[in-house]
Amino acid sequence: MDFERPLPPDPYSLLPAPGFTLASEDVADGQALHRDFSVDGADVSPQLTWSGFPDGTESFVVSCFDPDAPTPSGYWHWTLVDVPATVTSLARGAGAADGSGLPAGAFHVATDGGRTGFEGAGPPPGDHAHRYVFAVHALDVPTLGLSPDNTSVHVAFNAYFHTLARATLTGTYRR
Repeated sequence: MDFERPLPPDPYSLLPAPGFTLASEDVADGQALHRDFSVDGADVSPQLTWSGFPDGTESFVVSCFDPDAPTPSGYWHWTLVDVPATVTSLARGAGAADGSGLPAGAFHVATDGGRTGFEGAGPPPGDHAHRYVFAVHALDVPTLGLSPDNTSVHVAFNAYFHTLARATLTGTYRR
């Protein structure tokens, strides 16, 4: 199959919001993800830590989005909602489907593959390297008033209206 197509822009570069710092022991910005964070490996979420978000932050949304998926709308690999403002890091594996690594009150919505929790990198074999954009959105509300039945797009839409700042970190993966 021919996967020749232009690369879409970084989706967050098109949305207004000041930035803050997102770092990881597992992901280096612009570098290849380790196999552990893919469907080919351990399929676990990487460790993430954030700082420098604005005063007035009441909660966070954490997500992982692949803008390079061969669809018109990309592919959501992870969306974690209602992370309390007191939480500034997630351990490796926090995206487990059973929710065992989540802070109190936080919950996952389904990935575009219909999975609960983190769905590792898994671009089509033979396609170019895909970008996996991990984002932490600092929100001005303690909860978005959504549930696990909502979609990642519902979360992204609602978060847009409450985002004070955003931090991103991008890894790549190719099969």
